[in-house]
This record gives sequence, C-alpha cells and structure tokens, in this order.
Amino acid sequence: MSDNKQPRIVIIGGGTGLPVLLRGIKKYPVDISAIVTVADDGGSSGRIRNEMNIPSPGDIRNVLAALSDVEPLFEQMFQHRFKTKNELSGHSLGNLIIAALTSITGDFVHAIQEVSKVLNVRGEVLPAANQSVILHAEMEDGSIVSGESKIPFSGKKIKRVFLTPEKISPLPHTLKAIEEADLIVIGPGSLYTSILPSLLVPGLGEAVCNASAKKVYVCNLMTQAGETLDFTASDHVKVLIDHMKNACIDKILVNNQEIPVSIQERYREELAKPVIYDVEALSQLGLEIISDRILTYEDGYIRHDTNKVSSILYSLLKSNGK
Repeated sequence: MSDNKQPRIVIIGGGTGLPVLLRGIKKYPVDISAIVTVADDGGSSGRIRNEMNIPSPGDIRNVLAALSDVEPLFEQMFQHRFKTKNELSGHSLGNLIIAALTSITGDFVHAIQEVSKVLNVRGEVLPAANQSVILHAEMEDGSIVSGESKIPFSGKKIKRVFLTPEKISPLPHTLKAIEEADLIVIGPGSLYTSILPSLLVPGLGEAVCNASAKKVYVCNLMTQAGETLDFTASDHVKVLIDHMKNACIDKILVNNQEIPVSIQERYREELAKPVIYDVEALSQLGLEIISDRILTYEDGYIRHDTNKVSSILYSLLKSNGK
C-alpha cells in the first residue's frame, strides 16, 4: 500500500449486518468496496427480481443508503416503503429506482453506479453477481429447500447451501477490488443466507482466499433459529471453511460483553441466544481472536456497535499493510 493512497477495505455480506457496519467505517479515511449478496427473494426484492429477471435489489439498496451522504430526508425517501392497497404495496422506492435505472441503462451494475452518484455514496457498492441467482439449502435429511427467504423457516438443520444457475460470473471489478484489498471483512450477517451467497459465487470465494490481505470474520452476536441454532463462534467459522473449501480466515472478532438477562429472555422466544466464543476451538482453527465489547442496544434489540467495530477494523487496517 503506497503512502499517498487510502487503505482499501473490502466488506462482504448482506442483510441488516452489513449496513450497520458500513455506517461506521465510512467515517474513516478508507477506500470502501462493499460486495453485496443478490440472493434475496422475499418481499419487494423478490417481486422485482421475478418480474424483471434482474438481481435482487433489496440488500444493495440498504447498503447504498448506509454509504450515502445526503440529507436525511432524501435517504428516508429512498428507503420509503409504500403501504397501499394496490401493486405498489410493500415496494420500497429505492428498489423501484434501481429497477427503473436497470431498464434504462440495460445493466444492473450500471444502475447501481448511477444511483451511487445521486446518493453521493462513499465508496463503491458491488453486487456479488450481475444476474439473478437462487439460493438453495440441502438439509441434513437430504431434502432441498429453495429460496433465501424460505430456508430459515424449514424447521430442519442445514447441511450446505448452493446457488443456481451453475454458471454465475463475478464482476471482474469485484475480483480486482478483492485482489487489491488491504483488509477483507466477512460479515456480520446471517451465515447461510447473507454471507455465503456472496462467497459461493464461482471465483469470488477463491479470490478472497487467494488475496494477500488479512481476512477478518465479524462473528454474529446471537444465534439464529433455522440457521445457526446452538452454534458457537467456531461452528460459524467451520461452516465458512467447509463451503469455501479453504481455511483462509485469519482473524475473528467476537463479543465479550455480557448481555442482560432481560434481553436474553426476549431473544429466547426466537430460540436465539448469545454466541459463545470457544477460545480453544478457534485457536485450533488457527485464528487470531479479537474479543471486545462490541455490542449496543437499539429498540431493545442487540446490534453490533458500529463505532467500536469500525475502530477495531481501522486499527487492523493501519497495522496490516500488505
């Protein structure tokens, strides 16, 4: 990394976790590339994907909003979800704008670039693939569940997830961003339905493992029913290793802050509990463990503390030169 250039950070994920992290990291003097899953098939995103045969825009929209530098009202408008009694109901304006620009430009990636200009986005937002993809899960009993939104509600234990169609190409620009990164961050987010759909795009996971940058996994704070029930931190990592067929993660960031019993009770209804970071098992996987108080509370729910996590990642970035 040359002295006159900002350090480059690549963050891979989706769902609610990625935007939370990006809102903090964008405050630092870093060159951000967010690689976002396009496997979402629920709600507005799923309807647009099916009707227009374009990649799912929902997770992209949330990341664009998180990295935007516009008036709060403008961001609120972009994120607005219609509540009507007609076809508009459930659609978010941002999804419709991305869909419209995809029609106008003829290309989903070009549409994201144009929206990025309008929103004055800090960094670049890259879809994991420039085509519609479907996420499938093979369960322990051998059955197959298709559709990202359906997988967590199958009531069965997941053996592995995979994408169709078989031929999916990552963007050359995405591969270049990974290759040139000074730090690669995976997560936080739903393990099987937000993180793996990006890493399973042919060539993308391999590029991450082949990159010279250190790879950090930001571990989830809570387990998730239907995906990671009773998982420890090392269980999360083992799933990543199994799917990527490579033990290329160098560090894991875990929470060591006690979660109040009242909050744990609320999550117990969802069969969710704090992720235990099992030091010995993580060390046996060859991981450097970074443990800190990295959670905050928002409307009674637990979230990663974006300022604390971003500060830790930036300190790694500064000490991590290639």
